[in-house]
Amino acid sequence: MAGTRPYRPGDLIAHIHWAASARLSEARGTDEFVVREFFAEQAPRVALVHDRRPGMAIHAPPSPWLDKRAAAETAGRLIEASAAAEHGEVVSVDGALRHPVRRPSAGRRLEPGGAYDAPETSLTVALEALIRESSLLPTGSFVFVVSDFLVPLPARIWMRLRALRWDVVPVIVQDPVWEQTFPQVGGVVLPVADPASGDVHDILVSPREARDRAHANERRLEELLGRFRRLGFDPVLLGTSDPREIGDRFRAWAELRRRLWKVQA
Repeated sequence: MAGTRPYRPGDLIAHIHWAASARLSEARGTDEFVVREFFAEQAPRVALVHDRRPGMAIHAPPSPWLDKRAAAETAGRLIEASAAAEHGEVVSVDGALRHPVRRPSAGRRLEPGGAYDAPETSLTVALEALIRESSLLPTGSFVFVVSDFLVPLPARIWMRLRALRWDVVPVIVQDPVWEQTFPQVGGVVLPVADPASGDVHDILVSPREARDRAHANERRLEELLGRFRRLGFDPVLLGTSDPREIGDRFRAWAELRRRLWKVQA
C-alpha cells in the first residue's frame, strides 16, 4: 500500500481503510473515511465464489426457464473484467475443487468454470476455505458469492464473513417466474427435472398448490434479502441470463452504492 488519503466521492468501497477510518472518526467525533492508495503491483483483490451444484445448471437453451449457469458465468466475467479495469486481481473460490481457493498469476485470466456436479454443501466448503485463507484479502475487499441460495448456508458462515470486514456481495440467481414466485398454473401438468440426474417427471399442480408455492417462494426471497441487508451486505438479484441486462443490474447496484456513500460522506 502506498499510503492513505481522505475518501472522495467515486472511490471504491474496497479501498476504504476501515481501521484508520474508525480511529479518525473517534478522534474527530464525526464519521470520517480514509482510503488506501496502492502501488500498481499491490492492487486490491476481489474474491469470486462459485456455486457449482447441479441445480445451478439444470436449465439450458432451448428451455424456457432461466439458464442459471449462463447467468452466473456472465456475472463472473463482468466481475472479473471490472476488477481488471481497476488493476485488481481475482481470487477464485470453488467448493468443487480439491484446493478451493485459486489465486491467478499476475496478468493471467481465470480459467473458465468447471462442471456443475458439486455436492449440496459445496458453497459452504468454498466459503470456509476462503475464511481459512483470509490473509489473501485485505479488509474491505469485495467478496462476490454467486448462487441461487436455495440451499441455506449456516448462519455462522455469514457472521464470520461479516467479522472479517470484507465487502460481501451475494449475487442471487433465481428464475423470476418459478423461483422468485410461482405462476398460477393450477390444473396443469408440469415437467419437473431432477437436478442431479436430469430425469424429467410430470406432476399435476392444483390451484391451491400453485398459490401456496407462490407465497412460499416470495417469502423465501424476501427473507433472504432481509437477512443479507441486516448483515450489511448489498445483494444483486439476477433473473436473466442476458449479458446486457446483467450489466445493467450491476451498474444500478454500483450507482446506488455510490449515492449512499455520498450521503454518508
